[in-house]
Amino acid sequence: MTDTQVTWLTQESHDRLKNELDGLIANRPVIAAEINERREEGDLKENGGYHAAREEQGQQEARIRQLQELLNNAKVGETPTKSGVALPGSVVKVYYDGDESDTETFLIATREEGAGDSSLEVYSPVSPLGGALIDAEVGETREYSVPSGAVVKVTLVSAEPYHS
Repeated sequence: MTDTQVTWLTQESHDRLKNELDGLIANRPVIAAEINERREEGDLKENGGYHAAREEQGQQEARIRQLQELLNNAKVGETPTKSGVALPGSVVKVYYDGDESDTETFLIATREEGAGDSSLEVYSPVSPLGGALIDAEVGETREYSVPSGAVVKVTLVSAEPYHS
């Protein structure tokens, strides 16, 4: 990745991802042994077990690289403790374009941060919507541009610290 971005993570999420990375790295010898064992079975062209083991190795190596990149560029901070202000790590409720019935509740964080809660949509603090809301206080209206070029107004209804 040439234009890496900083990823905001709580200490808890950083530790969880680091443990996953350590586990994948520790599993490398197991996968290598599996590949060697399957290779000894004979003809590699028709050896499904060998190809499956190689595929698994490729997936694990890709995940290792992804986690290393993420953790190397992560900014580790504390989960916000302050309510009423939209910060990375906050669950916010907003409404759009002055229509108080058009509400949405989401987490301002990275996908990795919100991975444990599939009930919440996640918007990055560097996304147009997430970035517009950072440091907004309850009742404050902000604007951001969408890809079509239209400007959307968003009003912060509530902001609470995220608890996974």
